[in-house]
Amino acid sequence: MSTSEATGTRRVGFVSLGCPKALVDSERILTQLRMEGYEVVSSYENADVVVVNTCGFIDSAKAESLEVIGEALAENGKVIVTGCMGVEESAIRNVHPSVLAVTGPQQYEQVVNAVHDVVPPNKEHNPLIDLVPPQGVKLTPRHYAYLKISEGCNHSCSFCIIPSMRGKLVSRPVGEVLSEAERLVKAGVREVLVISQDTSAYGVDVKYKTDFWNGQPVKTRMLELCEALGSMGVWVRLHYVYPYPNVDDVIPLMAAGKILPYLDIPFQHASPKVLKAMKRPAFEDKTLARIKQWREVCPQLTIRSTFIVGFPGETEEDFQYLLDWLSEAQLDRVGCFQYSPVEGAPANLLDQHVPDDIKQERWERFMAHQQAISAARLQQKIGQEIEVLIDEVDDEGAVGRSWADAPEIDGSVFIASTGVKPGDKLRVRVVDADEYDLWAEPV
Repeated sequence: MSTSEATGTRRVGFVSLGCPKALVDSERILTQLRMEGYEVVSSYENADVVVVNTCGFIDSAKAESLEVIGEALAENGKVIVTGCMGVEESAIRNVHPSVLAVTGPQQYEQVVNAVHDVVPPNKEHNPLIDLVPPQGVKLTPRHYAYLKISEGCNHSCSFCIIPSMRGKLVSRPVGEVLSEAERLVKAGVREVLVISQDTSAYGVDVKYKTDFWNGQPVKTRMLELCEALGSMGVWVRLHYVYPYPNVDDVIPLMAAGKILPYLDIPFQHASPKVLKAMKRPAFEDKTLARIKQWREVCPQLTIRSTFIVGFPGETEEDFQYLLDWLSEAQLDRVGCFQYSPVEGAPANLLDQHVPDDIKQERWERFMAHQQAISAARLQQKIGQEIEVLIDEVDDEGAVGRSWADAPEIDGSVFIASTGVKPGDKLRVRVVDADEYDLWAEPV
């Protein structure tokens, strides 16, 4: 009998890899385990079993997942694997045959049942008396949280296997989503980050069905979701938005200060030929006109995006088209990846794969080109007063984010002030900037 079984406490170690959507999956699993009386611990040696939530999107993420599984096996010996890489059970067991169970993404019940098999729950625990916080167990800091509004994706982009891992679009009932957001806000969350594979398509699968929240009818649709979230008095940030025409409808909410003037749009490329090979939806020459129209309605709009260089068949002409497009679009925040084959993705079968040295050279040119754009746009903010949400405080001052900065992927605002705490909102004046970050002083 282990020490934890003797004391009645069952301890679970948990490692969460991958994107914010996987993080939300982890939070849901942990909430259920906590409700059943399990204690979540941060070290392998103190755990009775370890759960690893994997990422399986690209080869480097799979390699990291396999490495972490191996580390958990070496340190603890009892490991349950879940998440996106779990759809390839043989790939995991070929490397680590001793894992106890393997489940795919969103299979919450199977993960919890696997934990039960290894470490049975304490029968003396009463979930109706032994409380879990009403917002559940969160892996983000207390002042911000991810709000997942749907699972899966209806697109068939040639470089992506997410639909085969997570299935077709399944939208959560809007009443359920809004109730969760309300609980988070009541628990002290000051920023809600809306995530899904395709936020613009929210509700398409249920024909925008009407649901109820606080006794009021609400359509399961992005506009109505944003209107309701905008009434809660916190920052609301939209991620993974495709530029469909219905996005036009939420820009006035941003201009009115109801939700943050921030759009995370995964453009991936600009060349029509490359976009066609990628099988990207909703991207055409009208995108630049749409961006211009959005900024006319909401001049403070920040747009972040990600791009892939070196996609099969990408020519120097295609790449130069992308650089010219960036100059025209003037995006604020941009990430770039070199194309990497993903097992099972249709793009692997395309001809004219780009050599690695050319991918690297294009990536470097892309980053230098965009850095100049980002730096110039941030220079324009010097002298402005902005609101900042504080993330960290140390002896040197505070680190926060403006409405233009999503956690972990965008820049920071550094403030020479220690009289604040994480979760505080502060009015500051920008005094300096570089390619990514701002420096400011309290107003």
